[in-house]
Order: sequence, then C-alpha cells, then structure tokens
Amino acid sequence: MKRILALFDVDGTLTVPRKTASLQTLDFLQELRKVVKVGIVGGSDLVKIQEQLGDNVLTAYDYVFSENGLVAHKGGELLAVQSLKTHLGEDKLKRFIAFVLHYIADLDIPIKRGTFIEFRNGMLNVSPIGRNCSQEERDAFEVFDKEAGVRPKMVEVLKKEFAEYGLTYSIGGQISFDVFPQGWDKTYCLRFVEGEYDDIHFFGDKTFAGGNDHEIFSSEKTIGHTVTSPADTQQQCTELFLAQ
Repeated sequence: MKRILALFDVDGTLTVPRKTASLQTLDFLQELRKVVKVGIVGGSDLVKIQEQLGDNVLTAYDYVFSENGLVAHKGGELLAVQSLKTHLGEDKLKRFIAFVLHYIADLDIPIKRGTFIEFRNGMLNVSPIGRNCSQEERDAFEVFDKEAGVRPKMVEVLKKEFAEYGLTYSIGGQISFDVFPQGWDKTYCLRFVEGEYDDIHFFGDKTFAGGNDHEIFSSEKTIGHTVTSPADTQQQCTELFLAQ
C-alpha cells in the first residue's frame, strides 16, 4: 500500500484568505486523514494558522509547517526552527528594513494603515498598505494591486537593491509579500518528509511563477495541484483519494 502525504496551503486553499476555515473543511480534512497523512504548509506564522484552522492545529494534523516549514511540527512536537536574524545578521537586516520603510513612505497608493513589516522567525512579511487594514480595505487593495502592480514593482526594486543578499521574494495573499533567503520557500518543509512517503501531493492556489506556492508545486519531489477555492480543494481530494 502506497505511503501518501497530502500537503495543503492555507489561504485560498483551505480558507478564504485570512478567514477561518469552515467546519465542513475541517471535518473533511479529518476524513481525509483516515486514508492519507495530512500536513499544513503556510507562509504565515503559527499564531495566524491557529486563528484560521483552530487552536488544536498542531495535534489535528500529522504535520504543521508554519513560515514555509522554517518552524516545523510533527504530531504536535516541535521538529526545528530556523532564524532569519541569525542567517542575515543585524546590519543587513537593518539596512533592508530601513530601505523598505522609506520606499513605502514614498508610495502613492489610495490608503496606508500600519504594520508595514512583520518580522517572523524565518522571513519578513512586507505589506505596502499595512497589515492593520480592515477586510474591506484588503479586498480593495487586492483589486488596485492587480491594476497598478504595486507589489511586483516593489519586489523588482528590492531584487536590484539587495542582489547580494541572496533573497527570494514571494507574493501571496491579498496585501503582502514574503522575503526570505533563497531555498527557504515552501520546499523547505520537504526535508522533513522526503524519503518517508511514496507520493507527496501539494495543493495550493498561488502556483504561478512568483506565487508563494510555485516552488513546492513545481518541485520534482511533489505532485502539484492548483486549486481555486476550499470547495475545489475538497473536490480534487475526493476524486484523488476518497472515490476509489
């Protein structure tokens, strides 16, 4: 019998972005665990994943990889933590953060709120509008950004300015992008599971080049699936794993 692991992105895959998962989705995942191992791999920190999937997330799934797996849990136990601060050093971090804040200060966008940079264990999350915006403001910025390309343009500037830092920039969600050392994308989590499974499936919505699911989706170590919503995720998983 094949050893199968199904890994899931959170926003747009198991939940509407930044919303809590429906009871139907949570129940479905537990049904799925009866036939395959299930892991969560999100770009957000553990607190945000718990807000969306429940306080019991560490014990409800076989694996939980927050911050792309830079904070890794298996069966409720902590496996490893990686540190951006240790990797880059304080001087490089200060220069990068100062540049980002100056850039955002000069941006001409409809509104700005607060928390433009969120410092996580293994990455920085940069939001031109600020993470303190309301859901309505999030939705409006997402529409605006699709036309104006605020985040892609900012990423290109940062790539040129900090080329020697060896950083990767990954646009995800509605209002922000993640910044982390090369190789610290979602494929980072695979080091904790490769060799233990015959097939590793990954389900995500931002699988396009530049999206934060692209690297793990296109990895030769996974079987990638693009989804459009939590309902689509359930349908694809039913066809793959439960309809046999």
